[in-house]
Amino acid sequence: MSTTPTPKALSDADYQRETAALLARVEACADRWLQDDVIDIDTHRTGGLLELAFPDGSKIILNTQPPLQELWLAAKAGGFHYRWVGGQWRDTRDGSELVEALSRHASAQAGKPLSF
Repeated sequence: MSTTPTPKALSDADYQRETAALLARVEACADRWLQDDVIDIDTHRTGGLLELAFPDGSKIILNTQPPLQELWLAAKAGGFHYRWVGGQWRDTRDGSELVEALSRHASAQAGKPLSF
């Protein structure tokens, strides 16, 4: 039996607010790492898409999907879909939390520990 809570649909305004806040948080963190010389990471944001470019040329992309009320993450390890569940973005397959997964994927691609 699964212990993952059932997704609850957000209003369009709540979805926009939550995704904008998450993308801003990730972008600010990456910018801080660059400024503090933690890692030479570049960010590029266009609307609901945030691209993180790592020194080895690899990328992580976070992309909003408003019609589905999902956030998609693309990394070297694959593609993942997240929905708002219980106040967090949770993987639609295994229930893992987005920020933890993003930190894990970024650390693997950077070759050093990174935590959003």
